[in-house]
Amino acid sequence: MTDRHHLLVHGGTFACVGDGGDISGVRGSGSPDGLFVRDARHLSRWQLTADGAVPESLTPVADGDTARCVLVPRGGRQEPPAYTIFREQAVGESAFVESLRLTSNRPVPTTVRIAVTADADFTDQFELRSDHRTYTKAGAHRSRQVRDDGVEFHYRRGDWASRTTVTAEPAPDGVEETGTGARRLVWSLDLAPHGTAELALRVAARPHGVDREPPVPASPTAAGNQLHALEGEFVEGVAFPTGWPELAAACARGLADLAALQVPAKGPDGEELRVPAGGAPWFLALLGRDALLTSLFALPYRPSLAAATLPALAAAQATETGRDAVAQPGKIVHEVRHGELAHFGQVPYGRYYGSVDATPLFLVLLGAYVERTGDTAMARRLEPHARAAIGWMLDHGGLTSCGYLVYRADQGGLANQNWKDSPGAICSADGSRTHGPVLAAGAQGYAYDALRRTAQLARAVWGDEVYAALLEQAAGDLRDRFQRDFWMRDREFPALALDGEGRQVDALASDAGHLLWSGLLDKEYGEAVGRRLLEPDFFSGWGVRTLAAGQPAYHPLSYHRGSVWPHDNALIALGLSRYGLHDEARTVANALIDAAMTTGHRLPEVLAGYDRATCPEPVPYPHACARESRSAAAPLALLTAVGGV
Repeated sequence: MTDRHHLLVHGGTFACVGDGGDISGVRGSGSPDGLFVRDARHLSRWQLTADGAVPESLTPVADGDTARCVLVPRGGRQEPPAYTIFREQAVGESAFVESLRLTSNRPVPTTVRIAVTADADFTDQFELRSDHRTYTKAGAHRSRQVRDDGVEFHYRRGDWASRTTVTAEPAPDGVEETGTGARRLVWSLDLAPHGTAELALRVAARPHGVDREPPVPASPTAAGNQLHALEGEFVEGVAFPTGWPELAAACARGLADLAALQVPAKGPDGEELRVPAGGAPWFLALLGRDALLTSLFALPYRPSLAAATLPALAAAQATETGRDAVAQPGKIVHEVRHGELAHFGQVPYGRYYGSVDATPLFLVLLGAYVERTGDTAMARRLEPHARAAIGWMLDHGGLTSCGYLVYRADQGGLANQNWKDSPGAICSADGSRTHGPVLAAGAQGYAYDALRRTAQLARAVWGDEVYAALLEQAAGDLRDRFQRDFWMRDREFPALALDGEGRQVDALASDAGHLLWSGLLDKEYGEAVGRRLLEPDFFSGWGVRTLAAGQPAYHPLSYHRGSVWPHDNALIALGLSRYGLHDEARTVANALIDAAMTTGHRLPEVLAGYDRATCPEPVPYPHACARESRSAAAPLALLTAVGGV
């Protein structure tokens, strides 16, 4: 067996299983091994043995919506295996299902002892991250209850309670203790000569706050059919480009992934919604920036994503100041978590507002959605939320006092609160970090676009000409200030940021492409930036690097200082097209689609920044999300940028 993991995703549920379909629950493997629902691990062990030994994998699990593998008892060359095990697994909403089919390879009756060792430790996902943090859980209690058809695991800590139920058909012959808290379900199966026996196992997760037992699919096939039907709904009706089949395939793959990455949320009136999650495995939750960009990319093709994202984020908009969550009135949420640690305030992410750009992006999406769909009812319904968001940008956000949107590092939360949110991502060309207040370039572009689009809504929908004129004046002033303060004349390129003293943070970074998307730069400046992004130090052949090579700060395997992000490149391609640089936009689109072709037409969250000339296949970033909503929607943005030709 290898330590590879394979991801199964359906809505707010995901499972990571090994090559043979097992879950070991070992920490530090780089992947959150187990079955997870609402940030909690509802299966921490799921291990199959046959006649007391772990079987050998003939065909390991392959990537897909259903995990299938073929196993045999371990043996030597002289004696062929007595039987073969065909294992199939899938996930549904709050559910995991498995079928085992044993086929005898002998002409005589055979008895096989099958055992599945199961456990549920209910560990919060934040405990499994490799950040060396530990969390006290005073009063936590786990228990197990044997059932006629399986076993049930319970967890309680104060007012927090959750459970996992494992059932089987046929029922196990027995449920054994293991001495570790896990329970072993055992069967003695009699196989006729060349005969077959089958087992069906179902796991139902009931996380805290959920009142009902989830409906568990009857089989992996049934679970797969449910997901395929949902994927089909997302893909159906989209006009894919006929002249570029590779782009069409990437768009179809992306839409199918978006179908699987929908998580539940509530709107302002408590209505049930489904919104794009950030990504799996670590971010299967509502992330404001991610959901907004995903919805913007998909807007011309699937406006229903925006129609759900906007009210969901409006419902979570801050109404008061909260220091621990970096909340301020009018601010759009960065991250919403439902786990135990968030519930007890041990991590700040229950509702966390550490984002400088989610608020302007909310306004950008609202304006773009109404312009695209003509749904003025949405603009009227969310008018108070939009005005509150503008109020945050002008007041708490810093536009009035500083002239720009500004953020400060959040102790215990995020050091950086723009899209490049890793520590050290906002740096000078020599790699030195900024300290104190940060004025990130990309966020100013979003603010400019937000002011302009909200002015259009105020004039056309809300009938408020005075407010519209105020916002247009603020947008024009921001544009003038930005080109005065951020433009590095000696490099003919905008600074990545300004520090609290107004000094330019001089790293050459891909964020400049976001300014093209927002339309913040004058035409002459925009054309110069667009062409500069396609020079070899920026453009790897697989896309535009987050930081141009050759600078001391550059590292091809850094998260934000030299890697290639598909969603970043999608914004760049849209910006290049906006400024009339269509050849450059096609170059970026071709690079990303070529990268997608090497991974089954699916774009990962992030790629390493190595040059294509020396790496004929893209090098994966080691800790990237296997599926990410912004990357899934990126081919749709490329289709918008280049028109499929």
